[in-house]
Amino acid sequence: MRARRRSYKPRRHSSRRGSGRRGSGRALTLAIILFIFALTLAPPIKHYFTQKAQINALRSQLASDRTALDSARKELELWRDPNYVKSQARERLHFVLPGERQYIVTGVDGAESNTTSYTTDYQLPEGAPWYGRLIASITESGIK
Repeated sequence: MRARRRSYKPRRHSSRRGSGRRGSGRALTLAIILFIFALTLAPPIKHYFTQKAQINALRSQLASDRTALDSARKELELWRDPNYVKSQARERLHFVLPGERQYIVTGVDGAESNTTSYTTDYQLPEGAPWYGRLIASITESGIK
């Protein structure tokens, strides 16, 4: 009988170990590529959302400005009416037409006013400098 010779075949465990390393190398490469991709896209995305917020703020400001413009146009139309101008002159500036008399009633509530008048001007000696009178006038208006 012939003796069989066994040939020694090395096991290929080393290739399995290498494939494990190769797989982790691929994962590491993929992770690095994704990280660089994220770093590249992050600033433009941030700018996009910032500009979107600015656009929304400007749109709301534009809407409020349009509302204010519409109210100003309505008020302008009122002021173009001569009767409205006359009524405002009478109300605000106390104007009267020629031949009319105007009476201003104070103390409408019926209560007596408790105003005390201070005569600082008379308390100053004659020949006082102008700045003394000015300071006295300011303090008098502050008291009232």
